[in-house]
Amino acid sequence: MTNFRKFLKNNKGATAIEYGLIAALIAVAAVTAMSNLGGKVSQTFNNVKTSMK
Repeated sequence: MTNFRKFLKNNKGATAIEYGLIAALIAVAAVTAMSNLGGKVSQTFNNVKTSMK
């Protein structure tokens, strides 16, 4: 019974999971932002290329 109580009081696993979820959320936001920015940069270069012809 003592081991079970210690297991319930241990928060290290929960903290690691929370940090993992935060890191995953940041990664998804970064990928989304970079893909949107990449499309805009590509379009800008195409506009410059068209203007130079």
